[in-house]
Amino acid sequence: MAARNPDHSATINGMNTLAAPNPATEPRLTSLSHGGGCGCKIAPGVLSSILRGSARMPLPPELLVGIETSDDAAVYRLNANQALVATTDFFMPIVDDPFDFGRIAAANALSDVYAMGGTPIMALALVGMPVNVLSTDTIARILDGGASVCRAAGIPIAGGHSIDSVEPIYGLVALGLVHPDRVRRNSGTRVGDALVLGKPIGVGVLSAALKKDALPEGGYDRMIAATTQLNTAGPDLAALPGVHAMTDVTGFALAGHALELARGAEVTLRIDWPAVPLLPGALGRAARGIVTGASARNWAAYGHEVALPAQFDTADRALLTDPQTSGGLLVACAPEALDAVRATFARHGFTHAAVVGRATPRAATALVVR
Repeated sequence: MAARNPDHSATINGMNTLAAPNPATEPRLTSLSHGGGCGCKIAPGVLSSILRGSARMPLPPELLVGIETSDDAAVYRLNANQALVATTDFFMPIVDDPFDFGRIAAANALSDVYAMGGTPIMALALVGMPVNVLSTDTIARILDGGASVCRAAGIPIAGGHSIDSVEPIYGLVALGLVHPDRVRRNSGTRVGDALVLGKPIGVGVLSAALKKDALPEGGYDRMIAATTQLNTAGPDLAALPGVHAMTDVTGFALAGHALELARGAEVTLRIDWPAVPLLPGALGRAARGIVTGASARNWAAYGHEVALPAQFDTADRALLTDPQTSGGLLVACAPEALDAVRATFARHGFTHAAVVGRATPRAATALVVR
């Protein structure tokens, strides 16, 4: 890392910058981070240990959703017709293109608002950049990418905060509104519900392949298309009376977020693995051992709660626990609501949405994969 030169300093959005790096000689963004996207998340078991000793305060009755079931966002009732949805998400680069990195990070942060059934209203940017390594042009492109997604969502970036950090970090504080009766928690699943997944999985595997220059043909474009697609179906899904629970699949993978649905409702979820949509090329790369370290950490944290088929392949398990960045919505709905759920996903452009399982009475394990 280049030495600091106190004679050449400036300020950009609150960050102290030094002699400008040359964009032509900058390192790859992914080379500056020890983990990318939602694969950066603290492992579930470690996070549980950290939070276990946290002090608990009396909660106001207006707080409809807090941290009790590890839901996607906090929800605070403002009045009889409005509740505020508040969340934040940020991470290190999952791709090398700065504009795409900003787009992915912004879409991922807004997803938590949609997953609660809310509509975003504004965002604040969270920016940490190694300003003596990355040029101001590169940093600006990251912010421009995030702003482009917020424009697509119809909201402004109304402010934010920035620091000079060792690794590049970008994300948003996202705020939204929802009717209190339409809040969809991750704990509302009912026995008999069908599970519908909005996007294919495999983002973590493809991001690992990107780092190794081993992406399949068209793999980058497919990964970008999936991770920048806003989960705009959330509010319309929440308006359907047969939709009982929602979450989005991110760093803890399909298995981890399905477990959150199962734990919160005290049911067992049964996943039909052949029905789970995969990004093209993801299974082949996983079979070659191209996976993320977060996949193994996820399994170590919650594998004891998952029952797998006798001959379940190692590559399949890696995808089951593959950390997703800006992943799809996972919806639990009554069987009679399936047609409406499918139609809603289709109307919002989610052509790969699929029924991937169902909820049954609680058994020995919270998640059963068939």
